[in-house]
Amino acid sequence: MDAFTVHTGTAAPLRRANVDTDQIIPSDYLKRVSRTGFEDGLFAGWRGRDFVLDQPAYQGASVLLAGPDFGIGSSREHAVWALQGAGFRAVLAARFGDIFRGNALKGGLLPVELPDAEVQDLMDTVEKDPTTPVVIDLEAREVRVGAAVHPFPLEDSYRRRLLLGQDDIALTLALDAEITAFEARRPAYLPVVPTP
Repeated sequence: MDAFTVHTGTAAPLRRANVDTDQIIPSDYLKRVSRTGFEDGLFAGWRGRDFVLDQPAYQGASVLLAGPDFGIGSSREHAVWALQGAGFRAVLAARFGDIFRGNALKGGLLPVELPDAEVQDLMDTVEKDPTTPVVIDLEAREVRVGAAVHPFPLEDSYRRRLLLGQDDIALTLALDAEITAFEARRPAYLPVVPTP
């Protein structure tokens, strides 16, 4: 997982609320066995009808501005993979589905929660000028657009793992010495897991 410290990019405004994971990546696209290629199905049901991500002005956007309750619905890591495959590093919304938020944080996609009025203001700004840079500073926990600064909350544990680029496996491997020491102290009659 790539570390996330400060990201600067352009943003695409998705003026829709209650976007569920089936809208983000329809189930027809879930047949792959790898974590790549899901961007082909990103918002597939909405494409081709003047959808924001089809507009030339928002090509290459790496920040998605969304309405409240983004990522609700079924548990689907593929939604995070599809957004990342399309080049998105962060999604800004007033609220996220709990499971989507957890999947995003564990996968390296930053879900930034801001008051809905602030997200709407950001949408207005990028609609007026799609080249507006949006700076997401995870170290300072703030979004900066021009002179405007929008602080956002994020738990210290998630912030640290994103700053270090650590997924669940990397977090476990970082404790290898402690795990080895614990196993060495265990009584011999307790079960063990064989190691290669």
